[in-house]
Amino acid sequence: MPRKQILSESDKKELIKLPELEAEFIRCYSLSERDISIIHNNCRGNANKIGYAVNLCYMRYPGIILPLHQIPDPIMVNYIGEQLNIKPENWNEYGKREETRREHLSSIQLNFKINSFSMEYYKNCVNQLRDIALKTDKGLVLARELMNILRQQRILFPSINVIERICSEAITKAEKEIYSLLSSSLTTAQKYALESLLITGQQYSVSTFNWLMQSPAAANPKHILIHLSKLKVIKKLSLPLDLGKHVHLNHLSKMAREGKQMTSQHLSDFEKNRKYATLIAVLLEIRETITDEIIEIHDTIMNSLFKDAKNKQNKELQNSGKNINTQLNMYLKLGTALLDARETGEDPFDAVESVISWEELTQSILETKSITKKENFDHLYLIGDHYSQIRKYAPSLLRELDLKAAPIPSAQSILKAVEIIKQLNDGIIKKLPERLPTQFIRTRWENLIFTDTGISRKYYELCILSELKNYLRSGDIWVEGSRRYKDFEQYLISREDFSEMKNTDNIELNVVSDSKKYLDERFKLLQKKLEVDSDLAQNGEMVDAYMSNGKIKVKPLTKLVPKEAENLAKKVSRLLPYVKITDLLIEVDTWTKFTDSFTHLKNGIKAEDKNLLLTTILSDGINLGLRKMAESSPYTSYAKLSQMQSWYIRKETYSLSLASIINYHHKHPFSVYWGEGKTSSSDGQRFATGSHAKDRGQVNPKYGSEPGTQFYTHLSDQYSPFYSENVSLIRDSTYMIDGLLYHESDLQIEEHYTDTAGFTDHVFALMHLLGFRFAPRIKDLSDKKIYLPPGDHDFSVLSEHIGGTINFKKITQNWDDILRLAASIKKGTVKASLIIRKIGSYPRQNGLATALREFGKIERSLFMLDWYVDPALRRRVTIGLNKGEARNALARAVFFNRLGEIRNKSIESQKHQASGLNLLTAAIILWNTVYLERAVSYLKSKGEIIDENLLQYLSPLGWEHIHLTGNYVWPEKDKLKEGEFRKLRNQDNI
Repeated sequence: MPRKQILSESDKKELIKLPELEAEFIRCYSLSERDISIIHNNCRGNANKIGYAVNLCYMRYPGIILPLHQIPDPIMVNYIGEQLNIKPENWNEYGKREETRREHLSSIQLNFKINSFSMEYYKNCVNQLRDIALKTDKGLVLARELMNILRQQRILFPSINVIERICSEAITKAEKEIYSLLSSSLTTAQKYALESLLITGQQYSVSTFNWLMQSPAAANPKHILIHLSKLKVIKKLSLPLDLGKHVHLNHLSKMAREGKQMTSQHLSDFEKNRKYATLIAVLLEIRETITDEIIEIHDTIMNSLFKDAKNKQNKELQNSGKNINTQLNMYLKLGTALLDARETGEDPFDAVESVISWEELTQSILETKSITKKENFDHLYLIGDHYSQIRKYAPSLLRELDLKAAPIPSAQSILKAVEIIKQLNDGIIKKLPERLPTQFIRTRWENLIFTDTGISRKYYELCILSELKNYLRSGDIWVEGSRRYKDFEQYLISREDFSEMKNTDNIELNVVSDSKKYLDERFKLLQKKLEVDSDLAQNGEMVDAYMSNGKIKVKPLTKLVPKEAENLAKKVSRLLPYVKITDLLIEVDTWTKFTDSFTHLKNGIKAEDKNLLLTTILSDGINLGLRKMAESSPYTSYAKLSQMQSWYIRKETYSLSLASIINYHHKHPFSVYWGEGKTSSSDGQRFATGSHAKDRGQVNPKYGSEPGTQFYTHLSDQYSPFYSENVSLIRDSTYMIDGLLYHESDLQIEEHYTDTAGFTDHVFALMHLLGFRFAPRIKDLSDKKIYLPPGDHDFSVLSEHIGGTINFKKITQNWDDILRLAASIKKGTVKASLIIRKIGSYPRQNGLATALREFGKIERSLFMLDWYVDPALRRRVTIGLNKGEARNALARAVFFNRLGEIRNKSIESQKHQASGLNLLTAAIILWNTVYLERAVSYLKSKGEIIDENLLQYLSPLGWEHIHLTGNYVWPEKDKLKEGEFRKLRNQDNI
């Protein structure tokens, strides 16, 4: 047995399956003239000839000897028979003499120089896999590479267990090399310091190592100081920032995940190199996480101060409203009296005294002065009231963060200003110098900083901290050791690597590398579409659209679901059997084996206790939590569930298990009624945060004033929720591309839909570059502008829609950077959501950002012109988004516990909940699909005439027949056998 189980049963089948694509099938099993000649020369009789050829093909691909008594693939036999001009039925006569088969196998190996695998190849294979194993520990990837090596050398595959053992040894060898690489550069003092992290101190109940991993409880000065002290502890270890640069990120991440699950005692028991390497991997990740969280807590605090200042100003203005009115009335009377005195020649002082005494006037002026503190009514001056709160952590923040800046005057200016404040905090200088860096100061801050009495340190420092937040977000300033706020260049493929990719035509984008050639083609297409839309608008020939006040208006869509489909849906839904959610999950697992994807973090072995695993998944999906789930599940405990979650539940295991369900659903024959799986939609669903999670939630005015978080889900046209992520409550477009690129399923999405929140010009550009057609449903589309290609044009009928001309020069000047950015996203060097936030953030207006926006204007204009004239496109988008909204209703029903509130403060736990909920909805959708087909088949068997065109309107999103509540038990006696199905409901009443 291998030391690690790195291949699942489905992986093993995948490795030796025959090619599915026709082109690959033909390439693998086409016989050359030499092949046919050898077959005829070595065989007599058609049965022997076709048998010889079939064995030859199996030995070439997949690379195995066809097992005795195994029936070969009939498609292959037919194809070989056609080439030999022999009927495939002759195979049935082959191999009656076992000796003949043995002779043929020996002849094939001799004539085609195919060698059997022997142990002399074993060590060589392990060494050849070393470079791959240093990059990944995924068994399937290594096994495929091993098989490619053996095929190239014409060596027959050994047994699948030997293949697994070779891969396992390669992984073990690579891991030992990585352990040595990470620990070899450590000094004796550093090793001692690492050992000390695992010791529980006298003052604390946990070790320093466990303390470092704790998340901040709330975004306030106290917890940012705790995080800064953690960063200080890690920096004292003096670990080089590039310590892990020679180790592939996959291995570092795995080591870090494993290390974080270990107790300090377990880590202490590791072999020394492994212990030090694991601690380094965890600390590198903790350093990045802490640095990012410090910046984000500071961001939250600053945003909160601005919000509080604005609210305070509004409250003051409201409270002083009556006083302001009184003063205005008094000054109105005073002004009127003075004007009258001027007309009559009366003494003006007497006129004043007739309205108000001098003492009262003096008091009125003082009151008016207090009301009108600032003429511009900017709430910014009230930020100063919170200066003491900011000063609690600001000196440590500026001291511990290693800030760097791009060669931009304003960014360099703010970095110099930070150094001055640091010198003030450390007592190196006693006051602000006369000449200060000021390029970063915006107009609204100037009157607060530069006063009649001199420069205000308070407002200068507050301005620095406020602007620093914006510069970090945009990437003009970055932090060494951060994951989300590092140098923009570090996110991208190096310029040298990209140049090589471009020269070898290997950028794998949806464009040609020649900017002029590409843009000429797009501009010609844009010109053509402008002419079509202009002519149709001029002649009033648009379908379901018309001109109004110079703008194109699109008519609302008519009812999408016919009455006959509604009647059929009611009839079918009455047949669906009642089922408990536990039984449903077991049944879906019987079909898909999705639980096999939940493997142990350390040894890769799949979970033995599937009921315990399903209980843990269910606790995430229905928002019950482990403690409450333990109370609702007989024969289990919180400790067991917690252990299962720690070792088996991770983002990648959720993703792989979801893919198993999605792939099964995609191939199910009933899914084709809803689509081909080539279009999709995405939408965010907000869940309120309460209890411990309330402080970690975010407020978005779109959803009210209460904090919350958002689960962002991608849904295929077949209703498959193939990707889900817990995201912040910001613009949806930030995360849209992630789901299209990073899902694990077999779906090949070509066209994607969102609502208005999913659209920006940057996203339009990147979606096109990455090979997707982007089709958002944009609110108030007629108010958005269409942009023209360069040159003189006359589209006067569309004049209200024209916003200007595309800046051709800006795009061509930054063409390589645009392609490098898109290629970096495609290759996985940087996550799409992260880089889109960087590009779209204020105040970055560099060449790449503006050029990408200009590029996006081309694609948005093309889309808008299509939208106006293509009712089929509008209908597709609407149907796709409606499916997403209906799926959100299902998710809301499933996620019913704790009033649908997120109460886990840990971001990782919230991500598990998002994944668990999506897995549950995917399982329900698959189960419903299977039984919808059975219900329709039953109706047909009873003589019901069903219009096939109506089946597209049936939905697998219903849940009324599913029991989501109760005790969560998994009785073996009620478990269906493989191939069995539940009896349909109400059969006698149909």
